[in-house]
Amino acid sequence: MNQLNTVVAEKHVDRFNMKYASKENVTGFCRSSQLKVADFSFNFLVGRIPKCLEYLPRLSFQGNCLQGQELKQRSSIQCAGASPASAKSQPVVNPNHQPAEYVSKHHRASKPVWLLALEIVTGTMVGSLFLVAVLAAFQRCNKKSSIIIPWKKSGSQKDHTAVYIDPEFLKDVRRYSRQELEVACEDFSNIIGSSPDSVVYKGTMKGGPEIAVISLCIKEEHWTGYLELYFQREVADLARLNHENIGKLLGYCREDTPFTRMLVFDYASNGTLHDHLHCYEEGCQFSWTRRMKIAIGIARGLKYLHTEVEPPFTISELNSSAVYLTEEFSPKLVDFESWKTILERSEKNSGSIGSQGAICVLPNSLEARHLDTKGNIFAFGVLLLEIISGRPPYCKDKGYLVDWAKDYLEMPDEMSCVVDPEMKFFRYEDLKVICEVITLCVNPDTTVRPSMRELCSMLESRIDTSVSVELKSSSLAWAELALLS
Repeated sequence: MNQLNTVVAEKHVDRFNMKYASKENVTGFCRSSQLKVADFSFNFLVGRIPKCLEYLPRLSFQGNCLQGQELKQRSSIQCAGASPASAKSQPVVNPNHQPAEYVSKHHRASKPVWLLALEIVTGTMVGSLFLVAVLAAFQRCNKKSSIIIPWKKSGSQKDHTAVYIDPEFLKDVRRYSRQELEVACEDFSNIIGSSPDSVVYKGTMKGGPEIAVISLCIKEEHWTGYLELYFQREVADLARLNHENIGKLLGYCREDTPFTRMLVFDYASNGTLHDHLHCYEEGCQFSWTRRMKIAIGIARGLKYLHTEVEPPFTISELNSSAVYLTEEFSPKLVDFESWKTILERSEKNSGSIGSQGAICVLPNSLEARHLDTKGNIFAFGVLLLEIISGRPPYCKDKGYLVDWAKDYLEMPDEMSCVVDPEMKFFRYEDLKVICEVITLCVNPDTTVRPSMRELCSMLESRIDTSVSVELKSSSLAWAELALLS
């Protein structure tokens, strides 16, 4: 069968176009009884399709300039410039075998200009948003600061230190004014403690709550950009702590006229553990049971700091002066690192400070607080020894407390020698547990020292602090006093 399947001879196309243009009847193709397929797609044919061709089973006239049909035709602009001569230069082909050059031009012409512009604008916006997101994530990862605060290096110098402060550090921490703290602390006359680095005042806020205010003892000319960074980081770290055996930070005070840096804590009415352990007045000594309760409370606080806070938080100077006692003698750990230590560390970080003292990036030493949990555990062992012996960690006569006690800690017959001689009663079973924990804590091999989770579990499970034990110790004490009288 001789079918017209793919290509129609050029002379027939020319004749076909001319007849359409003159509106004559087409008979050349209609007379062929063997014609089954006619493909006149993508030419410049004009006029109307002859009715004699409509019987064909497969027929295509798309891509021309025909009239009265719903087929896809060329645009009026393309058809306006068409002529039989131009049609002659265009081959009549099957759309499945179009030249690549023509297909490409056809598709480009079919896409509106406004759609192309929309795609370009949309792509640019998406790319810009992605770039902004990447930069924001990068800044968060590096914890770069975004606010520049000038600090004077000295009273006689005009140059300043540019300090980059993260605005997110203290956004959730209350900031007190110096004036309201001055009123609460009776013009800062109610001093309840002091050290070379700080003074502690007692105050009462409007409405009744009592507060303890720690004021840093440092002159403005000695205050550096490094110290300001550390102060704000420390306030942020202390504010996130929330445990019954940890001192609660209520807020801070930061003013420049007069120069002020203060911390505001909940007030613990019974002073420090050091005050009670080294009290030489009659009747001020703690009972054995109370000492055991305080020891367990300190262990719980340290366990919280080491294992339940992320990143871990450690007490820089863990000793009896860092333990405050509430009205019920519940211990609360309060710590703010010595500024002398910070100044020494700031000198080591001088490489981060430019010629004008500008700290451009938060030093790595400030990114995470102290991570020396093993050092905390050693200090906890020394503190336990101080609690049961009533002796200071160091004295001129006997040297270091640990060195003095090591000969007694592991000897059952001599173990009672470490107990405070003022104690009238103690439980030997408790003493064995305490001495075992102390020995583990002060082991020179830091890899052998247990975690605070393990040590706290040992104390809680093996030491009895029930009311019955308290009553027993009290009755024995009264009986002994009766015999002595």
